[in-house]
Amino acid sequence: MNIFNDFAARIRAAAARTTGAAESELARLTVEPPRDAANGDLATNAAMVLAKPLGRNPRELATHIAAALASDPDIDSAEVAGPGFINLRLKRETWQQALGALIAEGDAYGRSAIGAGAKVNVEYVSANPTGPMHVGHTRGAVFGDALASLLDFAGYAVSREYYINDAGAQVDVLARSAYLRYREALGETIAIPEGLYPGDYLKPVGAALAARYGDRFVGKPESDWLAIVRQETVDAMLALIRSDLDLLNIHHEVFFSERSLQTGKDRVAEAIAWLASKGLIYQGKLPPPKGQLPEDWEDREQTLFRATEFGDDVDRPLKKSDGSYTYFASDIAYHYDKYLRGFADMIDVLGADHGGYVKRMQAAVKAITGGEGQLDVRLCQLVRLMRNGEPVKMSKRAGDFVTLRDVVEEVGRDPIRFMMLYRKNDAPLDFDFAKVTEQSKDNPVFYVQYAHARTASVFRQAAQEIPALKVDPESLARARLTKLDDVGELALIRRLAEYPRIVESAAEAHEPHRVAFYLHDLASEFHAHWNRGKELPQLRFINAGEPDSTLARLALVHGVKLVLASGLSILGVSAPEEMR
Repeated sequence: MNIFNDFAARIRAAAARTTGAAESELARLTVEPPRDAANGDLATNAAMVLAKPLGRNPRELATHIAAALASDPDIDSAEVAGPGFINLRLKRETWQQALGALIAEGDAYGRSAIGAGAKVNVEYVSANPTGPMHVGHTRGAVFGDALASLLDFAGYAVSREYYINDAGAQVDVLARSAYLRYREALGETIAIPEGLYPGDYLKPVGAALAARYGDRFVGKPESDWLAIVRQETVDAMLALIRSDLDLLNIHHEVFFSERSLQTGKDRVAEAIAWLASKGLIYQGKLPPPKGQLPEDWEDREQTLFRATEFGDDVDRPLKKSDGSYTYFASDIAYHYDKYLRGFADMIDVLGADHGGYVKRMQAAVKAITGGEGQLDVRLCQLVRLMRNGEPVKMSKRAGDFVTLRDVVEEVGRDPIRFMMLYRKNDAPLDFDFAKVTEQSKDNPVFYVQYAHARTASVFRQAAQEIPALKVDPESLARARLTKLDDVGELALIRRLAEYPRIVESAAEAHEPHRVAFYLHDLASEFHAHWNRGKELPQLRFINAGEPDSTLARLALVHGVKLVLASGLSILGVSAPEEMR
């Protein structure tokens, strides 16, 4: 049950009766909690939205709509506020019934059908396969994985994808670095020149090459071994990356190789030819950009994509002066391949340093899909690792960065996942090892998990104090929820009722941090109500002398437990029964 959608439908019906507004106009009204809870339970902008198309005064219009709503049996009052907002107070029974609907839905509560089974491709991580995952990759990895789970929960058909950048110069550098480790494994003393990868993580790769090929490549020209060593090393790095991602319980369904775009069939050429058939490719010169000339600008006739027709600032070159493809051309071919696989809607999760690439890729996807689909690019800002306020030093194992594995081994999966989502993806994030492991209300992940553990402890306590009381889902569904009339209990129910709306809005906005924020708010209200029970014994969840009130309150606790577990599952964070 989504109480906000339910009342939005009622408000649209009341507005249609009183104003005669068209369906297209009614569709734009919103229903949400008022900023100040003292103003009511729900607020709608219906009169503000309809005033202009109807040529009416918004406050006068609001008065008529509010009068129509006041007759709704579930509404206690409908009041006009400000320039024409309508604040609604629902009857206590309405909230009690909402809790009953939550319990009846169980684990399915909050799931949505807004996705309607639409296919969406979420590409995330896509780190160069040149070494282990480092902390810079972690935020995008967690964000992309949580977003995919959120969209799945909201009814989309989601595919999780990793793009392997295995066709650039960096993988040749990787192969040369591994070749040195191969010679080292055969007993040679080596030095790692500047520009190659110095990390110890390539030593096992060198040892594996030595075990497999012996001295076959020693003293041989690069042309004899580069392709073989490159493929072996990329495979080894991908195995390492998969292992690192597994530490965060992140698993992709598709690993797509950039090199495959030009292996066998030239799929980059195919994509360019397809765009050319639509009149979107031409030969021409680009004017010099203003300011300092970028390295990739060339004063010559080029193969250009008409990116400006789809919102980009300039048309974009697809071939370099040596005839090879630009990175952009390969990316067009890759997204064209996604489209051919049935994905018109795509999400790319990238690092903040890719900000200048967004417009051109969105233009390309508009051209590829003919406007049918869209590309949303989510940029993840940097993460600064701190320890008691001081920056964390680099990892010896990796050579020049802190690995994901280092962080997981120190603080665990849950604090990393939750804290990476407890801030909007495009805002910088400080990750302090000390703060994310302390057991206090100042540590958001502990605070939320502790709330779930507390709900579990209530049921253990009930089993000890009232062993004859049945607290299974069927019994809780039959609880006399009219016993829940305290302001704190009703506030908790209102917060629980927000969950389906939070899921839908977060999914539509591609912002999983909204779920993390909501869980913290829910945990805060639950802890606050728990503390009220310490001061006011009549509000305690368990009272052996009042089985009806106890069962009703256990139903409320069960609702909190269900929603906390559901939201944490979307974020990929565990919901512990006990805190250790």
